[in-house]
Amino acid sequence: MARPVLSALILSLALCLLTGCASFLEREYTVSEPHSSKFWESEAADTLRAENYQDIVNDLLLLIAQHGETATLRLYDFADDIAVSDALEAAAVEVQQETPLGAYAVDYITFSSQAQRSFYEVSLEISYRRSAEQVQSIRNATSASAVYTLLESALRDGEKELAVRIAYWGENSEAIVKDAVAQLRSTRNIPDEKVWVTNFYPHPFSGTVAMAEFLLDPSQAEIDSYLASLPPAEPEEPGEPDDAVEGGSEETGETGEPSSQPSGTSGEEPEAPVLPAETGPAEEAAPAESGETPGEAVPETAPSETPGGEAPVPEAEA
Repeated sequence: MARPVLSALILSLALCLLTGCASFLEREYTVSEPHSSKFWESEAADTLRAENYQDIVNDLLLLIAQHGETATLRLYDFADDIAVSDALEAAAVEVQQETPLGAYAVDYITFSSQAQRSFYEVSLEISYRRSAEQVQSIRNATSASAVYTLLESALRDGEKELAVRIAYWGENSEAIVKDAVAQLRSTRNIPDEKVWVTNFYPHPFSGTVAMAEFLLDPSQAEIDSYLASLPPAEPEEPGEPDDAVEGGSEETGETGEPSSQPSGTSGEEPEAPVLPAETGPAEEAAPAESGETPGEAVPETAPSETPGGEAPVPEAEA
């Protein structure tokens, strides 16, 4: 009698295994990791927290990286409404104007706060000028030297734009980026008519981290905006007047142009005029050594009235 009962129990167990009762042996588990208390409230997953100014800046950057449009922020250890308002306004300006991500993606930030028993509850709203796909597709590089490789890969994949966050931005990083663009255009034989737009964020630079944006197929509005942002070209130095060199130089006197030298000299220096010798009164003249009588003046040569044009010879004195 015991043998048939044991056989029935074995048969029942086998049937249970074949019909899915083995699921009782499976172990399913889930892992729940609470948000860091540094940025998120432990009891409210969609609420951030901040205890000082830098925490507010970090919270905003965290939201922007996730392309969050609205959020709730709890502020602790702030003295009053004025301190809260000043901290929020300064943090929003810093994020939007002085950080690469904020300058690249954010259009504006609005907020309103309400005092609670032990904290201030702030409602944030962020408007973007870049889509969530654009923010998520930002590439990261340690230095500007990686731009050439990333840009070449974007061209190969047929991408129309590329945004690169550069972790170290030195004094010559902008020149390195521009050289990489020029070298790649030359290698790919891209004509000048095909305009690329390169933007830097933030600009002017305010830190060691920056972002470079490359628009490989920009719209006309983007091209016009880019050209308007360029510094004006320096005016060219005025050249020499055309009439100063046309037909020769005035200094040589070889042309028919007015010359600075007297006419008729053909460019040669004028001869000094011969001045007549100064003679004093006959009474003051020194006696001549040739035996001439003192006081006699040498007669001037006058035009001859005799035929042949010979001058009359004065008679010798006795």
